[in-house]
Amino acid sequence: MQLICEVYQIMKEGLGLSHDEMAEVFEEWNKGELDSFLIEITRDILKFKDTDGKPLVEKIRDTAGQKGTGKWTGIDSLDRGIPVTLIGEAVYSRCLSSLKDERTRASKILAGPSKKPFSGDKKKFHAYASSRC
Repeated sequence: MQLICEVYQIMKEGLGLSHDEMAEVFEEWNKGELDSFLIEITRDILKFKDTDGKPLVEKIRDTAGQKGTGKWTGIDSLDRGIPVTLIGEAVYSRCLSSLKDERTRASKILAGPSKKPFSGDKKKFHAYASSRC
């Protein structure tokens, strides 16, 4: 799920893809090696429109809770000396996401990175990306 979130962010902010364009990419990926339930439902979620015709995904509050399984896995991996960096990063992302009020205040103070529109071939980019997953 963490990887899907990061890919979504790259497609949205980096490539400037619309939700419909992202859904098409996930549709294509789901026909190949990345065929999975998570890729399928991501496609469906990106296609889903609210009653006003706008993508529903943009109206969902960007916070996540935790049950603790990722944290427990991270702690156990440290105890055993086995790296599970992706799980650790996912736990950290969930922790940051839960700090919505702090993120909102910070966004009014910090400008963040400049957003330069992607000028390359978007289809070539997502074909390359899917071949690396």
